[in-house]
Order: sequence, then structure tokens, then C-alpha cells
Amino acid sequence: MQFPILTLILLAPILGIAIILFIPAAREKEIKLTAAAVTFISLVLSIAAFLTYDKGMGGLQFQETYSWIPAFGISYSVGVDGLSLPLILLTSIVIFTGVFASWHMEQRIKEFFIFLLLLVSGVFGVFISRDLFFFYIFFEVAVIPMFVLIGVWGSTRKDYAAMKLTLYLLVGGVLALVGIISTFIYAGNLGVRTFDIQLLSTIKYSFGFQKFAFFLIMMGFGFLVPMWPFHTWSPDGHVAAPTAVSMLHAGVLMKLGGYGIIRAGIFLFPEGAKFWAPLIVVLCLANVVYGAMVAMVQKDLKFVIGYSSVSHMGYVLLGIASLNYAGLDGAVAQMFAHGIMTALFFTLVGNIYNKAHTREIARFGGLMHQMPRVGIGFLITGLASLGLPGLNNFVAEFLIFTGSFSKTTLLFSFIPFKVISILAILGIVITALYVLKVVQDTFFGPRKEEWDHLKDAKGVEMVPIVILAGVLILFGLFPSPLIDLIHNGVIPLMNRLL
Repeated sequence: MQFPILTLILLAPILGIAIILFIPAAREKEIKLTAAAVTFISLVLSIAAFLTYDKGMGGLQFQETYSWIPAFGISYSVGVDGLSLPLILLTSIVIFTGVFASWHMEQRIKEFFIFLLLLVSGVFGVFISRDLFFFYIFFEVAVIPMFVLIGVWGSTRKDYAAMKLTLYLLVGGVLALVGIISTFIYAGNLGVRTFDIQLLSTIKYSFGFQKFAFFLIMMGFGFLVPMWPFHTWSPDGHVAAPTAVSMLHAGVLMKLGGYGIIRAGIFLFPEGAKFWAPLIVVLCLANVVYGAMVAMVQKDLKFVIGYSSVSHMGYVLLGIASLNYAGLDGAVAQMFAHGIMTALFFTLVGNIYNKAHTREIARFGGLMHQMPRVGIGFLITGLASLGLPGLNNFVAEFLIFTGSFSKTTLLFSFIPFKVISILAILGIVITALYVLKVVQDTFFGPRKEEWDHLKDAKGVEMVPIVILAGVLILFGLFPSPLIDLIHNGVIPLMNRLL
């Protein structure tokens, strides 16, 4: 019997919830250590899966299948390929570092870590599920805890942000659900009653149904990307959420949207994807340029990162819309790189806010004098954000632009795809402007005595900074293990598209 590595990755945070339930709320250190231990288990297992995945064999590996409701073809079926395995590794890294970023939290620690672990178990479930029913259930499990985590432990209009985020994502979830149910019914009418993604991919769907179903999937999961103009919940959620939740929100949850479009959309409905690709391209351009322009005028550090995330996820959509090897490789690589980068951003901003009790950029200046470790970490992730070679984001964005610029098709019969690619590249220039300005205004310049009381990151505070910065540099200098794995997963997808 095969070692159930994926199930154990999923069950580790659930085990943590069960243990924490029996720990008295006053024993905060034990609660934090339990959360760190179970997320470390998931991280170790994810690294093991990443290293032992057989790229020569390719396809789905570490599979487990247990029938649940045979009458409806519903099974607990899990497995990973080159598309999902990097995102499982991403999730493991972000949640493990998120625990340490929350180490000094003091309010209702027990409940906080229960909801945090519940959220991440849902994310793991989405990435390992090979059954659309469980795929959607885990998707909802990942989204709902955000309402409580922001509403209880958040700041800055937290009630408004929590409600807005939840309503937007539930609307998106409903659209995706209609697409999933429609697919099940269509397959059932052909005598195939199943939610298994592999079996559903063997069905010959009509072109009309593919257009209908892909549009629902694209829009449903597009809310979570977030795709313009359904993005406004995201920056508000970033700003209101506590540090670890912001890390998971930007680092992982937004990736569920891109992954859903690829896995449940393109893989099942390739002709529908080709039909709607021009719309995705237009919306992605709005993401890139609009998100970058708005980020440039923000006065709050978290709002800068929030709108920056909207912009960077536009590159993911551009890679998806290219529908070729380089573009899809880059889209998945960008999801991984952006997840690490934003997790580090929010770790550092949270560290500053917890000590200075403000995120207003204009109030800072010269923080490199008081907080050199935080400043160096911010500089690294800022350079990654603007695509500096040697950091992980450069590789992903290079692939996306290579894939999109190689497209010779016309959008809406008269707009060359290359024109959109060139305009999207301008987003990097805008990104460089606001990132360098924020770094300059916050960390450089003369020392301000007002902030002499601030203490630099040390001890457990350095754990997320070192790990996340290390991953950005590691895969920036040695990208082939990640890119080769992703490309392995893109091959079956392209076989569907060609």
C-alpha cells in the first residue's frame, strides 16, 4: 500500500485543531508550539513529495482513492502533478512561517490558531483533490474562516472588510458551483455519473457547453484571483487582516482562483478557454496597469501591497490566456513566486505595525537605522516584486512575457496579442516606481528619533523572514527544479489544447 503522504499533509493541521481544542486557553505557548509542530509536519511532507516526484513518469502521483457516494460518483480521490505540487509546497511554507509571524499575538490565541489551521486544511484539500465535489467543498472550507479571522482579529474597518470579502467570494463560489453542477449533469446525460476530473476530461463536450461552462468557472474563480473589476474585496481584506491571515490571503488564497481556472476550466473545457481567452487578456491588462497605478498613490503600506497583488496576479492571467507552454509555465511559477513574495511583504509590514502602531508611509523614514534586518528583508522582496534577475519572480515573469509575446493571434479580430503583452510589460516599470519610492520613503534618509524605540526583528521574528527570503533567492538562482516540475504538469494540459 502506498504511503498516504497527501492525506497526511491534509490531516496534519486538522490534527493540530483537535489537539488545541484540549489545551486550556491560558497555555498559549503550548498552543503556538502545537501549531508550529503540525505545520512543520505538513512542510516536511510537502518537501518530501516535491523531491520524490518522478518527473520522468510525470502525470498524477501519490494517488489515493476511496469511494464515498458511489450513486453520484463522488470519491475521496487525491493526487498531485506538476501544477498542484508547487502550490502545496507554497502553502506549507506560508502557513509554517505564518505561525511564527503570529508568535506575539495575545488576543484569543486558541481560537485564532484553530481557524487558521482550518483555513489551511481547506487550501491543501483544493490542491490535492481530483474530485470536483471535494474540490469545491475544500474551496469553501478555505474561504469561510477568513470572515471570522478578519472580523475578530483584524483592524482598520475589519467588519466591513470581512463582510465584503466573504460576500464577493461566495458569489464567485456560486458561479463556480453552477459550472460544476452543469458539468456533472451534462456528463450524467451521457451515462457518466462522476465528479472525477480525469474521467470528466474524457467527455466530448459540445462547443456551446464549453463556452458556457468555462465562462462560469472563469468568472467564479476569477473573483478569487482577483480579476478586475471584481478585485475590490482584496486590498480591503489585506489591510484589515492580521499578519498571518494577510500572508495566507495573498500568498495562498488568491492562488486558488488561478489554479481553479486552470484545473477545472482549461483542463475540462479547452475550446471554451480558447474562446474566452481574449476577454481574460483584456481583464488581465486592467489588473496589471490599474493595480500598479493605484498602488503607486497609496499612503498605507498594506494598501500598497494589496494593490500590488492585484497587479501581479494580472500576470498570472496573462500567462493563462496565452494558452501555450511558456505562458502556462510562467503562470504557475508566478503563483508560487508571488505567494512567497507577498507573504514576506506582509510579515515585514506586520512586524513594523506591531511596534510602531502605524502603517502610514509619510510618518516613516530612515527605519534602516533602527530596523536593518527588516529593511534588508523589505528590500529583497521589493526587488523581487519589480522582477530583479536572481530572484524567483524574474523567472516567472520572463516565461509569461515570452509566452504572451510569441502569440501571433488577433484579439477581437483586430488587436494583436503582442500589443497587450507590451502594455503589460509597462506594469513592471510602474511597479519599480512605487516599490523603490516606498523603500526610499520608509527605510532610507535621515534617522528619525521618533522611532528610536523600535526594536529590530530577532528570535522567532526572524524565522519567517529568513525562510521566505531564502526561498525567493533559492528558486531565483536555481529555478530548474521548480520550472521543470511545472512544465511536466503543463504537458497534459497542452495536449488538451493542441
